[in-house]
Amino acid sequence: MKRVHFIGICGTAMGTLAAMLKARGYDVQGSDLGVYPPMSDFLAREQIRVFEGYDAAHITGDLDHVIVGNAISRGNPELEEVLDRKVRYRSLPEAIREQFLWDARSVVIAGTHGKTTTTALTGWLLTAGALDPSVLLGGIAVNFDGSFRLGSGRDFVIEGDEYDSAFFDKTAKFLKYLPDIVVIGNLEYDHADIYADMEALRTAFRRLVTLVPRSGRLLLGADSPEAVRLAEGARCEVETFGLAPEANWRATEIHPIGERIGFDVTAYGEPLGPFVLPLLGTHNVLNALAAIAVGRAVGLSTEEMRRGLAGFQGVRRRLELRGVARDVSVFDDFAHHPTAILETIRAVRWAYPDRRVWAVFEPRSATSCRRVFQRDFARAFIESGADEILIAPVYRLSLPEPERLSIEELVRDVNAAGRRARQTDGVDDIVRILAAESRPGDLVVIMSNGGFGGIHDLLLTALRDA
Repeated sequence: MKRVHFIGICGTAMGTLAAMLKARGYDVQGSDLGVYPPMSDFLAREQIRVFEGYDAAHITGDLDHVIVGNAISRGNPELEEVLDRKVRYRSLPEAIREQFLWDARSVVIAGTHGKTTTTALTGWLLTAGALDPSVLLGGIAVNFDGSFRLGSGRDFVIEGDEYDSAFFDKTAKFLKYLPDIVVIGNLEYDHADIYADMEALRTAFRRLVTLVPRSGRLLLGADSPEAVRLAEGARCEVETFGLAPEANWRATEIHPIGERIGFDVTAYGEPLGPFVLPLLGTHNVLNALAAIAVGRAVGLSTEEMRRGLAGFQGVRRRLELRGVARDVSVFDDFAHHPTAILETIRAVRWAYPDRRVWAVFEPRSATSCRRVFQRDFARAFIESGADEILIAPVYRLSLPEPERLSIEELVRDVNAAGRRARQTDGVDDIVRILAAESRPGDLVVIMSNGGFGGIHDLLLTALRDA
């Protein structure tokens, strides 16, 4: 049995790959700093040995491979030991490619927004259609009760992350995934810590397109001009999907049905009839449309996909209802890019036009903490339809002030446009405000790409005690 050690095992993707290798019979272990739930619980459930902290002694002579996370840099004692002893090492995407993708039909789901949900939707449609796919995504799909699925079928559906691969490889992860079918739903500037400008990001996606073989397929979001332009570099069949009249796969008659959404689909002008998705928001209709187009490409029937879509149970932290207290509903959402914030709040506003919506936001990601998105955040909150907006302090205070998002300016601009926004001192202050001012029927949408200090449970407790 091969022994594999992960340096930085507690990231979602790293922990997931560790569990996948464990399921394949490998002896897996890893180390990380600050090991905590939910990943620590997940790894314990998978019976994977985890070391707290980094130590050169963890790099033993019986290791066959070491997998290095992209958050690890020179100076890490385990990495230095690996390099000194010339132990075989790989990046996360290299390991995925070598272990799972050479013999698979690789379906890569990429784009700035919606990757995780679209990957889960596509994987579920193929699963419900008895194709028995393997699936790997950067979140917890409720249908799979996890972030991966290992099947015996030909298809491997994988979330194509454009983030960098490792300290020794600053190219996008998705360039390692041997794509046969690629979905790029949209393309906007993101990951300002990796890509200097929009052109640098475009270059990464152009490279992905050039990897699709002539026998492959490229699916592009028709409503994203940047995505559509990527067709210029394709040497394979290209299809488009979206709301635009010229889209090959088009969604029409979109309407809320309680906490679900209904829509009709046409494929190259042929009506496929109505579909129902147990999610909210037009952005999720586009995600579902991409999954339907992939399903047709791999041989699923319309009825199989209709049934599969109706049975989709969502992804954790994507407008996930965390609880209701005092008739106040508290949602958790991963949104951190301005467009994602706008679409998330719009979805709630559209489904519940008569209820008061609170938007709570923590600027935490490497992108959302930066001033480059100052105007975009203001526009997102102004146009979202939120009734009350609470903004937490910028998480990354290490950023130089001229490069850092200004919360004071953001609140001022939103208020000047007629919305009600407030700067807060952090989690305790937000919980205090909501416990005192929320009223029965209110909807609180908490948006952050991190744990946000456990604010969801703190708020629910405070509401119950108020």
